[in-house]
Amino acid sequence: MFLGPLFTLYKAASAIRVARALTEESGQPVVPVFWLQVEDHDLAEIAHCDIRPHGEPLRLAMPADPAERISLAHLCLPEEIAGCVATLTEQLRHLPHGESHLERVARHYQPGRSWADAFAGLLAELFAEEGLVLIDPRDATLAAAAAEVHHRAIAQADGISDRLLARAAELHTAGFATQVHVRPGAPLSFYHPRGASGPRYRLEPCAEGYAEAGGDGVHRSAELLACLERDPHCFSTSVLLRPLLQDSWLPTAAYIGGPAEVSYFAQLPPVYAAFDKQMPLIVPRASLRLLEEKLARRLHDLKLTAADLQRNEDELLARAGAGAGLPGEEIQERLLAGFDLALEELRPQLEAAGEGLDIAAEKTRATVAAAVAKLSSKYESARLHRDRTLVAELRRMQQWLFPGGIPQERHYGMPYFAARHGEAALLRAVLDNIVPFDPTVRDVVL
Repeated sequence: MFLGPLFTLYKAASAIRVARALTEESGQPVVPVFWLQVEDHDLAEIAHCDIRPHGEPLRLAMPADPAERISLAHLCLPEEIAGCVATLTEQLRHLPHGESHLERVARHYQPGRSWADAFAGLLAELFAEEGLVLIDPRDATLAAAAAEVHHRAIAQADGISDRLLARAAELHTAGFATQVHVRPGAPLSFYHPRGASGPRYRLEPCAEGYAEAGGDGVHRSAELLACLERDPHCFSTSVLLRPLLQDSWLPTAAYIGGPAEVSYFAQLPPVYAAFDKQMPLIVPRASLRLLEEKLARRLHDLKLTAADLQRNEDELLARAGAGAGLPGEEIQERLLAGFDLALEELRPQLEAAGEGLDIAAEKTRATVAAAVAKLSSKYESARLHRDRTLVAELRRMQQWLFPGGIPQERHYGMPYFAARHGEAALLRAVLDNIVPFDPTVRDVVL
């Protein structure tokens, strides 16, 4: 909703910058393409947008059934979208560029319009001058071009899954976890038994052929292939098949992916081999943190960096110079020093009193040390939190850059930043701060 988290912008902008770099390096024209993954049926994951209009986080959300199995391409925005747009307008219209951005959002996100069209329309307008091409894999004109990929995925399901399982074992032996679970004998295609716009099901091998996971139907391989020939859009890709569909339609030079996507590409070499395809260059998308000038200045005054804000609170407060009085470590050292001195003075008498008292003395020392450590830790936390104003300020900073402990780019959406700083200025700042092929997190001051 409303383009989702900020990393949507960063992924599109990364494709643009990488395409330019590859064009300059190769001398061949390379076009930035944004693949609309509207084959998925994860409506519950995308039917919200988080903003921060007045310093407090706000989530705008629409009803979504987690059990919904219909691909996003075939779902339309409900009437509730009007209420979300109205709330967004109420929260942001006072900002310098609020009216222009909100007008654009409202024009695309209207009841009855498809999710895909709303998202694609807004994204395409924002990047219109950058040559970004958007592709909808559920477009009817592309259905026939997908048939060959799905045919091989179904006809060679056993062999492909065997290769994937062998690859998973290799990764496990090398100490790597696999991002996507592989099911023995299961095709990488999803099936829509009631037609393209109906629910889709993962297929699991059974005695009679393939059973719909979560559904009631059972289908033989010949039946699935016949349906594929009649209507290719009765099938859609899984996460491990999608790259093959992309690379079958386009001569892909590079694939831009987030951390999870880059990870699951480690599983894909055997799938590319099964389809007689060569894997493209895998490039991590850019990762940015948006800071406003006031926040950047305050971090400088406190001698902190934006990255420091992902530390735990006590450590962050210590780095910010919070707390008066002796540090907790010194309290701990002084308390234990006194106990250790007395223990050493009395040790000969304790040990002379009877067998086993030397062991008892050491156990007592360990118990005292643990108790003193606990006391000094509580003292240190209390000392650091004495300045409540600074504590509140640092918490606001953390909520801005690491809300709920996750990176800003995975939580907050674009609307506030576009309404506050302007769409053009925001996109220019994003594009200018992306270094192609370099995943280093960069701070962007707006």
